[in-house]
Amino acid sequence: MLRTRFTEMFGVRHPIVQGGMQWVGRAELVSAVAEAGALGFLTALTQPTPEALAREIARCREMTDQPFGVNLTILPSISPPPYDEYRRAIVESGVRIVETAGASPEEHLPDLHAHGVKVLHKCTSVRHAVKAERIGVDAVSIDGFECAGHPGEDDVPGLILVPAAARRLSVPVIASGGFTDGAGLVAALALGAEGVTMGTRFLCTEEAPVHRRVKERIVEAGELDTELIFRPLRNTARVASNTVSRKVVEVLAEGGQFPDVRDLVAGARGRRVFEEGDLEAGIWSAGLAQALIDDIPTVRRLVQRIVAEAEDLITGRLAEARRAY
Repeated sequence: MLRTRFTEMFGVRHPIVQGGMQWVGRAELVSAVAEAGALGFLTALTQPTPEALAREIARCREMTDQPFGVNLTILPSISPPPYDEYRRAIVESGVRIVETAGASPEEHLPDLHAHGVKVLHKCTSVRHAVKAERIGVDAVSIDGFECAGHPGEDDVPGLILVPAAARRLSVPVIASGGFTDGAGLVAALALGAEGVTMGTRFLCTEEAPVHRRVKERIVEAGELDTELIFRPLRNTARVASNTVSRKVVEVLAEGGQFPDVRDLVAGARGRRVFEEGDLEAGIWSAGLAQALIDDIPTVRRLVQRIVAEAEDLITGRLAEARRAY
C-alpha cells in the first residue's frame, strides 16, 4: 500500500483523487471511488440548488461509509451561484473535505476550517499555488497543460509544473493532467507530488454517469483528438475534438467574440452529450490522457490496477535498475 502525506491527511487508502467534473461528479461515481479507497468529489454546481446538493450528499452516504468530498468551483459571473449557501450545505451535511477551483477560495476558508473541513485547491500555475498555500489551503492540486477543462494560459506541462510547485510548497501537492495508470502515479511521486488527480480516466469507467458512447469515444481517441477553445479570449479550455469545438476554434480565430459562440458552448448542449450520447451535440471536456485509455473498467478494478502497477514498478523494474548499477 502506498502511503503519503496526502493519504494520511485526508484519510484515504490510496493517493488517487477523482476531481470534480461538471455533470459527472454524482453519487454513483463518487461512492464507487470512495469504496475503492481513493478520494472522490461530488460536483456542487452539478446540483441546481444547495438543497439538491444536500440530498446528493445524503444519497452518496447511503452508498458508502468511506471519506468523500465536494468540489466547489468559484467562477466570475454576472449572476453568480449562491456560493455561501452551497458552502453551508456542505458544512451542515458533515462533509469534511472540499476541493475548490477557479477563483481564490480565501473568503470561504475561515468557515470551512472552523468546521474541520480540509481544503484541496486546484491551480494551474506555481504562482497561484504559492498564493493558495499562503491563504491557508491544506493541499494543492496542480494542473498541467495536459488536463481537461481549464489548463490556464501558461502552457506548462506537468513534467515541469509538478516539481516546480513541489519545490516551492510545504503543503502536499497532487499532480493532475495526463494521469491514467500506475506508471503515471510513480512518475508523479518521483516528481515530488503526494498523489494524482484523474478526470478523464474516471470519466471512462463503468460507474461514471455518462452515456456509453462517450466512454467508447475516449477509448478510440488519441493524443491529437482534443481542441483548445477560447484561446483568443484567454480563457482556454481543453475539450474533445468534434464539429462543435472545431467551429468554436474557427470562429474565434477569425476575430469572433464570445457572443458569436455562446450558443455553441452552452452547458445544456454539453449535458446532452453526456446524457444522450450525441457526440456532436455540444462541447465536452477531455484531456490528453485519453491517448492512454483503452478500456472501460469498474472503478474498483481501475484503482486496484493502478496501485498494483505502481507497487510492481517500485519494487520490481526500478529496484532492479538500481541493483544493476
